[in-house]
Amino acid sequence: MILNIRNMVCRHCVQAVERLLSDIGIKPVSVELGRAVIDEQELTPAQLSALDKALTDEGFERILTPEAELTERAKHVILNHLRREECPLNLSACLERHLGTDYPSISRAFSATEGRTIEKYYIAQKVELVKELLLYGGLTLAEIADRAGYSSAAHLSRQFKSVTGMTTTQYLSSRPERSPLNMV
Repeated sequence: MILNIRNMVCRHCVQAVERLLSDIGIKPVSVELGRAVIDEQELTPAQLSALDKALTDEGFERILTPEAELTERAKHVILNHLRREECPLNLSACLERHLGTDYPSISRAFSATEGRTIEKYYIAQKVELVKELLLYGGLTLAEIADRAGYSSAAHLSRQFKSVTGMTTTQYLSSRPERSPLNMV
């Protein structure tokens, strides 16, 4: 049986889902971003209730509709597209290629499920990447703009301020100092 799970974004999420499945007595065959394969053909109502509670407690949620599943898969493609150094495709073509569905269908499902457009989600993820790169240090704003797919540092700065309400300098000064103790 395949369980599709929302909000799994990293290897720590995979480990958390593996642990919570084992904790409630469900043996996972495999767990990867967005899904878990389990031995059971069907879960009892009590198992489903325990699973839903455990997932919610960890910030996850079972995906119950095809639209929600498509949206979650689209999120993973968007994150991979953003973090790849050189992707030859634009975002809509990348989504179509990886999801095997036309962009208008993906876009409709995404907006209905998320309550925002793919473009707004993509911009939010780009800004999160910029925050990470700013905190990492060692890169100029122009280099960060290039890595995050902006046409210029000025474009990055305008979008960053529009999304966060502060400049990149204000963002950096609002963060606590990084020391060896809190970098772990």
